[in-house]
Amino acid sequence: MGNRIRSLDSLPARLIGVIRRPRRTFEAIVARPAGSRDWSTVLLLTTLSVAAAGAGVFGTNVGRVALIDEWERSAAAFGRPVDDAGYARLQALSANGVAYGVGRAIISGPVALGAVALLLHAVFRGPRRKAPGQERPNVRLTQVFTVVAYSGVLLALRQLVAAPAVLIRETTASATAVGVWFPLFDEASPMARLLAMLDLFVLWWLVVLAVGVSVVYGVRVRRTGLAFVGAYLGFALVMAAAMAILGGTT
Repeated sequence: MGNRIRSLDSLPARLIGVIRRPRRTFEAIVARPAGSRDWSTVLLLTTLSVAAAGAGVFGTNVGRVALIDEWERSAAAFGRPVDDAGYARLQALSANGVAYGVGRAIISGPVALGAVALLLHAVFRGPRRKAPGQERPNVRLTQVFTVVAYSGVLLALRQLVAAPAVLIRETTASATAVGVWFPLFDEASPMARLLAMLDLFVLWWLVVLAVGVSVVYGVRVRRTGLAFVGAYLGFALVMAAAMAILGGTT
């Protein structure tokens, strides 16, 4: 374990490690005396990188047009087609594309990940049946924030990959969505909407998050990962059903 800790002494090594060898990296982070103080630095770096990428994209004409298209498609999917006056309002809002990119980075970073950390701490600190002689780990909230912040590197990487894709494809539709692999489905069909909501990077993030939770709380990684992915699939199904009901399938 000592060699593992020394090999992950630098922050860049830990950021890369959570992508390449998440279990080994999380074990080393938790074992380090300062391991639970890294989360704020990691969260700051990922948020700044995503904010810079978003501001850079949505500050361009192509990015603003793609943003308008995203808003228009979202409204239509929930049964609220945009008329001429509404489109003019969207065009006016898109002028604030830089602020929108920064704001989205803050919401998807500190706000969302903070909520995830608090939810995980509330769920996993509850009483659980342990094997005889096995002590329940005393997990601090800062440790949970550390796991969530480091796993959030995958979500930041997703946004960094998506930024140039928006400019190339001229759309904010995710280039890493499962639906990209099934272009034959009608884009307004429930199946196409479901597949469009399932993102490969999000699935990867859930698996890495499950690994981190298993290291900190001593739970089974397979069961935890299946629970996380199942919740994600359930959310996607609910959203796809809502769009099918409100927006129709044609």
